[in-house]
Amino acid sequence: MHRHRRAGGAGFAAAPPDDKAFVQFHYDVGNDFYALFLDPEMQYSCAYFTDPGNTLEQAQRDKLDMICRKLALGPGDRFLDIGSSWGGLLCHAARAYGAKAHGVTLSRTQHDYTVEKVRREGLEGRVTVELGSYENLDGEDDKIASIGMYEHVGIGNYPAYFAKLNRLLRDRGLLLNHGLTRRVKRSRRRARRVVAEKRLLLKYIFPGSELDHIGHSLEAMEAEGFEIRDVESWREHYALTTRHWHRRLLANRESAIAEVGAEKVRIWLLYLAGASLALGDGALRIYQTVAIKHQAKGPSGLPPTRADLYAKGESS
Repeated sequence: MHRHRRAGGAGFAAAPPDDKAFVQFHYDVGNDFYALFLDPEMQYSCAYFTDPGNTLEQAQRDKLDMICRKLALGPGDRFLDIGSSWGGLLCHAARAYGAKAHGVTLSRTQHDYTVEKVRREGLEGRVTVELGSYENLDGEDDKIASIGMYEHVGIGNYPAYFAKLNRLLRDRGLLLNHGLTRRVKRSRRRARRVVAEKRLLLKYIFPGSELDHIGHSLEAMEAEGFEIRDVESWREHYALTTRHWHRRLLANRESAIAEVGAEKVRIWLLYLAGASLALGDGALRIYQTVAIKHQAKGPSGLPPTRADLYAKGESS
């Protein structure tokens, strides 16, 4: 498949985009490093704080529950997690909701960690994971989650990305797309400008990443056959999450230096502090979008209100 070049791709700009290289650059730093500031489920995405005073562990459990409820996961559902990280959502979907879960990741360390997690929790046969690209997937799924993934796809690749996810779903299957966005710019020139802090982020933290504004993201999803059913901002939740991560990494600074070196730790602390500020003041946004594959005309079959999302209460 032809891959469009990302705009402003510092760090890897001299070569064509390589999703595997980008992912491994960021995630294959080492599980022990991430464990110094993440929760026990190794959730490296926005937590969900039903109370600002909740612990990070509680908020991440509540996030996993909210994703599963938004997808209306139930026993036997064929659930696909695109970019499945360290397997926390996969295992939760199988263990708590009875789903038959499958994940795909380009990170060798995340893949191997998930395989061991599945074995340790006795979920063989209910959870599987493969090392590779979503582009090579086939089959038919009932529900798909894309958590913190589409920021790395590239805006020019949205049509191919959302078309692929649409093909993987049965009719009336659900997609939950969770990701960072930016504020819409008044002109294309402003949108393409790479400021100094963005160049640093692209070079040292997230090479190949590209943020869209939510309006265009929704348009891209609808153009590929999805009907948008729900859009929710989690900006304040992510600002809290990154502050927790920053405090934890700072508290474990010496151990982190022993893992990855002082320079990388300084960059990560700067990145997490900057993300907290940007999410807190609105320069960065994050949304969860629920969409349904609307192939045949007629009703969606979804509940008429959001009441079902909260009827079970939050996880304890």
